[in-house]
Amino acid sequence: MAQASADDLLREGAARHQRGDLALAERLYRRVLKLRPGDGNALNLLGVAARQRGDLAAALAFSAQALAVQPDSPIFLANRGATLAEAGQLEPAVEALRAALARRPADATALRNLGQALCALGQAAAAIAPLQQAVQIAPQAPEPWLALAHALREAGQDGAEDAARRVLALPGLPPGLAAQARFLLAALGAEAAPDRAPAAYVRDLFDQYAPRFDQDLQDRLHYRTPALLAALLAQQGIAPDGGRRVLDLGCGTGLSGLALKPWARRLEGLDLSPRMLAEARRRGLYDALHEADLAAFLAARRAGFDLVAAVDVLNYLGDLAPALAGIAGALVPGGVAAFSIEALEPAAGQGASFVLGEGLRYRHDPAHVLALAAASGLTLLARQDAPLRQEKGVAVAGVLLVLRRV
Repeated sequence: MAQASADDLLREGAARHQRGDLALAERLYRRVLKLRPGDGNALNLLGVAARQRGDLAAALAFSAQALAVQPDSPIFLANRGATLAEAGQLEPAVEALRAALARRPADATALRNLGQALCALGQAAAAIAPLQQAVQIAPQAPEPWLALAHALREAGQDGAEDAARRVLALPGLPPGLAAQARFLLAALGAEAAPDRAPAAYVRDLFDQYAPRFDQDLQDRLHYRTPALLAALLAQQGIAPDGGRRVLDLGCGTGLSGLALKPWARRLEGLDLSPRMLAEARRRGLYDALHEADLAAFLAARRAGFDLVAAVDVLNYLGDLAPALAGIAGALVPGGVAAFSIEALEPAAGQGASFVLGEGLRYRHDPAHVLALAAASGLTLLARQDAPLRQEKGVAVAGVLLVLRRV
């Protein structure tokens, strides 16, 4: 009777899970474990639900427990690999996904996850084969085609445009995925660049990047923009006296907050990515953190800050006029704006005020940015040309700007 009851609960939990009722599904899975301790399916599904809720620590624990029960289960191995990848543990993720595929080669989701993990490791060329398999198995699924397009682009191989257009040709395509495919096509020069990166793309990008963000930027990309911008503020006589209301736009994991904290009586952070915000919260730096779109948030906080900083944020926006107007409006008279942009060389832009690069970030003409800033009521205090980070071993040219609201 207990056996049948546990099976019934497991089926009901899976059905509720499929319908999106995670809370009830998890309660049912836990009831299964009370009746049948060590049930691998219940443990695995609890791991899946925890990952969907963003609780990666719990997801890792449950997926490990499920595998301890059934080490050779391709389903459990695939879930373990996906969870490790989301937690930023890419090498063991690849190992688990390959083990899953050795046992179940036609798993399109595991193939896609393997390709994406390899891309995140900088092995885009190696990612192409599993992603090509994924699209052959599931040709009507947009996610594998989009992942293949990105891998081909990153590997510098032909076919990225065709894969992105295959996404757009699929029936019933969600608008968010359509926007991402068009954004990729724009980066390839095959369509006009939109005024900004799709919000869902930015959110997903940084949600996936959050667990390894700090290590990658500091160790691999030699990222130093927050420290450079803080030094430029101090050079202008804007003292780090702990007396200002400071807004950190696109705060990410809080690396920029560390640099800005000496200026802050109150430090607030804003980001689109909930996982980035979770990492920032662990630092204990911020008095408030907000998950919101930049433009909408700034419009609601007029004259609310003495210092607004945007460190490597504006490169996800093309037309900077709304953002700069919003920053100016959020500052008190005499308040200071400090931000970085990726620099567009005039010859590269052929007279354009901004271009979308192949790296899926915008580069801006500094003169045009300063004209927009002036139109918004911001006057230049300081400009510094500086490499923002390294990308594929090459320094990314940038410009740091400090301006005052008149």
